[in-house]
Amino acid sequence: MAVISDAGMPGISDPGLVLVREAAARGFRVVPVPGPSAVTAAVAVSGLVEDGFLFLGFLPRRASERRRRLESLAGLPFPLVLYEAPHRLVETLRDLEATLGDRPLAVCRELTKLHEEVARLTVSEALRRYKAETPRGEFVLVVGAPEEVSQPPGEAELLALLEEQLASGQTVSAAAREVARATGASRQAVYRLALRLRERRVT
Repeated sequence: MAVISDAGMPGISDPGLVLVREAAARGFRVVPVPGPSAVTAAVAVSGLVEDGFLFLGFLPRRASERRRRLESLAGLPFPLVLYEAPHRLVETLRDLEATLGDRPLAVCRELTKLHEEVARLTVSEALRRYKAETPRGEFVLVVGAPEEVSQPPGEAELLALLEEQLASGQTVSAAAREVARATGASRQAVYRLALRLRERRVT
């Protein structure tokens, strides 16, 4: 039995994963036959990947979940590679800019197909471009790693930053989100600190 895809490698962000998993679980030998893969093609032409990278597949469709996913990855020292459909491209670019900043970006469209295109620009430039023109085709985005990844701040520094945010009138959730975005610290960890700080302020 063979699994064949008309676009890309079966099993990579693809329903073929279910078949591979079931076949392996039942003791069948599963053998790959390498073919075109948008992930490796995009990484190869992006000029942004020196060592490793993190492949995300498709981000969540809901905006809140998508932003949470990106915020959790903001401090990682790796390029990020993701798939996106044309009708969600602008929203995803907007969220990338809001959570990761204006990083270098390779926008790879219709790879290995007739209308293949690779645009090397920044996140903000891509956002302006695709607001002005209708995205067409399937996209792979290669987001460059942050220029410099510093050590996460300690608890005392995080508490001081949260104190500033809360004193300015921010809610606990908004303060945690802003501090996590600015420092690259885990949003969940920062939120727990913010709750502790609020309780301390109340008592």
